[in-house]
Amino acid sequence: MAVIDDVARVEGSLNDVLESEPVNVNRPKTWKGSLSSLTELRNNLLSVWPDRAYNGLTFSMQLLNQHYFVCNSPDTVKRVFLEEHSNYDQKSPQMRRALEPLLGDGLFVSDGELWKERRKACAPAFEAELLPGFAEVMVNSAQQMVESWERAGSETPIDMLSEMANLTSRIIGRTIFGDDTSEEEASQVVKGFTQYQQLIEQMSLADTFGLPYLRWLSNPFTRLKAIRAAGQVQAVIDNIIERHQAEPSRNEATLLSVLLNGYNGKKSGQKRCPLNHLAARNEAIVMFMAGHETTANSLAWTWYLLDHNPRAAAKLHEELDRVLKGRTPSLDDVPNLPYTRAVFEESMRLYPPVPLLSRQARAEDSIRGKEIHPGSIILVVPWLLHRHERFWEKPNQFIPERFMPDQPRPDKFVYLPFSVGHRVCLGLRFGLTEGILCLATLAQRFEARLKPDHEVDIECRLTLRPKGGLPMILVPRTKADM
Repeated sequence: MAVIDDVARVEGSLNDVLESEPVNVNRPKTWKGSLSSLTELRNNLLSVWPDRAYNGLTFSMQLLNQHYFVCNSPDTVKRVFLEEHSNYDQKSPQMRRALEPLLGDGLFVSDGELWKERRKACAPAFEAELLPGFAEVMVNSAQQMVESWERAGSETPIDMLSEMANLTSRIIGRTIFGDDTSEEEASQVVKGFTQYQQLIEQMSLADTFGLPYLRWLSNPFTRLKAIRAAGQVQAVIDNIIERHQAEPSRNEATLLSVLLNGYNGKKSGQKRCPLNHLAARNEAIVMFMAGHETTANSLAWTWYLLDHNPRAAAKLHEELDRVLKGRTPSLDDVPNLPYTRAVFEESMRLYPPVPLLSRQARAEDSIRGKEIHPGSIILVVPWLLHRHERFWEKPNQFIPERFMPDQPRPDKFVYLPFSVGHRVCLGLRFGLTEGILCLATLAQRFEARLKPDHEVDIECRLTLRPKGGLPMILVPRTKADM
């Protein structure tokens, strides 16, 4: 297998890198399938995978009326997400039920012809020609955070997770909606998203067991609160869209304007049809959700890993000082910051933004000789693939050198922080650029130290984040450091 050959090729270059392992999850020795295990699964999607899941290529389980099949190798992931994607283009009932109150028929939950139409309408928003303008928003927002940290003074305690969430919400808010969005509106959207994720039952036991008629057993008040939180987000974005439609002459290049007005790509030359109000709102919410918490979590994990690995932090600072020489980075600098990119990509390997992807089979299939029946839930788990013992040397260690240009690129069906195949994240280039530019802007000026009395833990629901936040102490870098 090619990916195993690649591991062998880089083994020598990684053998000299010895670091203690960053925080992981406790692995059970076996999958018990008990009710207590399922309850824990609802609260933390990583808690139930046994040791063998980090080495096996496929495995399956039957929970009463529902069959699950886990694709845990590049060939099986490729079959589901690329070769036979039309049979597996439908999200699982659990995921649809969790996200539909907030996203409606947005890209995350739609499928079939509707998904194809929306994908075409949304794709121009992320064309390369719009990226320079978005990169300016990224750098300016990060520079504002630098100035805020400088005003706070040395040895300032912060919650790095909250700080990165504030930064990415500012960036994605400005790139989607433009500069006319008020701080109050942005705060309401972030608050609504946070409440929604805390309340929604992403893993309904009724759907987990394949017994949808038992959904009435779930707490209706909790779901009602979640629907209200979703309504708060939707109401704010409805108001922004109405303001936009009231001023059709505005020519601001925002993601929302692309959705509402259509976009005539300079490179493709294709004019995309504009979306109606409701469709544009749903896709704007998808973009906000995809571009806010996931990137914030990845940046927060990156700060934790840099503090945990002084060697990597020193290499990062050396590159930033040599390339930038104290100035603010720009999009043109990104190709000259390979180690900065490698740090961010390795962070997403260890702590993938979305650690579990699910699909539902439409028709009969066979994967590695195993029968797949209609209605089977197919799981692709980046958390497992990114730490798989067959595909990675020292899989639980933070080694950015894996992603340097002189190393073989990891198999795209093993390393998939932005998913892969036909449903690969449209904002892949946007998110990667955002992570690199924000990290370069902030890490050039500051280091961050984890508070000594804090024990980092992992929380996994829809996304993967440090449980209870990430309390750190800011340490300004001096000219002597640079």
